[in-house]
Amino acid sequence: MLLIGPVLRILGYFFVGLAILMLLPAAVDLYNNNADWMAFALSSLFTGMFGLLLAVATAGYQVERITLKHAFLITTLSWLALPALGALPFLSLGVGFADAFFETASGFTTTGSTVLSGLDSMPPGLLFWRSLTQWVGGVGIIVMAILLMPLLRIGGMQLFRTESSEHGEKIVSRVNNQMRLIGGVYVFLSATCALLYMFCGMSLFDAVNHSMTTLSSGGFSTHDASFSFFQSKPAEVVAIIFMLASGLPFVVMIKSLTKEPLAVFRDPQSQAFFIVILFFALGITVYLGVTHQTSFGKALVESLFVVTSIITTTGYGLGDYTTWGPPMIGVVLLMTLIGGCTGSTAGGIKIFRFMVFSGTVRAHLRQMLRPDRVVIVRYGNTKITPDLSYSVLAFLVVYIGVVGVITVILGALGLDLTTALSAAATALGNVGPGLGDQIGPVGNFSELPSSAKTILALAMILGRLELFTIIILFDPEFWQT
Repeated sequence: MLLIGPVLRILGYFFVGLAILMLLPAAVDLYNNNADWMAFALSSLFTGMFGLLLAVATAGYQVERITLKHAFLITTLSWLALPALGALPFLSLGVGFADAFFETASGFTTTGSTVLSGLDSMPPGLLFWRSLTQWVGGVGIIVMAILLMPLLRIGGMQLFRTESSEHGEKIVSRVNNQMRLIGGVYVFLSATCALLYMFCGMSLFDAVNHSMTTLSSGGFSTHDASFSFFQSKPAEVVAIIFMLASGLPFVVMIKSLTKEPLAVFRDPQSQAFFIVILFFALGITVYLGVTHQTSFGKALVESLFVVTSIITTTGYGLGDYTTWGPPMIGVVLLMTLIGGCTGSTAGGIKIFRFMVFSGTVRAHLRQMLRPDRVVIVRYGNTKITPDLSYSVLAFLVVYIGVVGVITVILGALGLDLTTALSAAATALGNVGPGLGDQIGPVGNFSELPSSAKTILALAMILGRLELFTIIILFDPEFWQT
């Protein structure tokens, strides 16, 4: 109980915060004279009371000194519990549990896959709640990447160890200062995005919702047609800019906004991120120009939008890009695996891991050609140690293996290979849209069986936990230390 007591107390605080958040969509429905506000009010009451009971029952446990084990349990249990409690409003409105859990897991993990249809006629409070879960989830992902993940030394995350993440017991004392800075910049960028969307012709409601799901790399929309509903090139350009922001390292972006304006262009991971985006976008632009005789300007905007949306794992839909030709299927699947930068709201494998992997492979080949030569792998100006290279390689193996296992399970549940593979990749990478008639290209999973939805919801959570739950849960040394 000495281990679980502080964990339950902090989870109680989280649940009270979630209850307060539920009052916001209730207020939206009240303002629009929609009776569904009661569903959010009752869900808020239940969640708040549950959280208060946990906090009161564990009042005797100190939370000032949180160890690594505490941090691991808090993170894992919160990612499981918050979607479960966040599903209560959906349940109150008649949505089944599998669909409700899938929708909120997709929201908090900023995946963007959905099982709901008829969004254009849905109550505003419910639409706002979906967007809000993604916006809040985006902040949580950034904090986890900056404060917790470097401590676990899994998947190469130790490369991003900072002063604020040197010791587990410092997490609580440092998190307030970190959250003020992160929250301030996050709110500023969200507000700026919303204003620009309004300037491009969106209504206030659409602009606010889409700004939240853009900065969080979530991709939930208030319309079934997703972003193609607006038919606005200026709005697409704004979306591209802020989707790029969502895929950049947040610490580097804060540095660019507060101290060094060009920091984001000097960061090695950001540079690689931009190069990957441009490589795919220009390739698809040329392809569309040659095979579809699309004008350069239109092809460039559409390809930039689709590439940025998938690589940053935002997942906004802009029509059916699979109609561009068979090559797009392979390209989209490849982009689904890449992901954005570490320390961003984006999911996927992450750019820096591909950088470390490619550097390690090149070094190994050079060593084979010149055994007497000392080869050093670097990430920017940082020397990559063998331990870090091994950590990244192990992560990649586990990641691909988990995608394969989920694909087999989904295949056993009756899904065809294309749907099963893309669903597994998009869920674990927190992307949103997949391939095939059932789940692509706007990411609607409503036709899948309930068992498949539950598996994919858990895969979304596992993806946001960077797979460290699989490794740590079965590591006796972690629990013995």
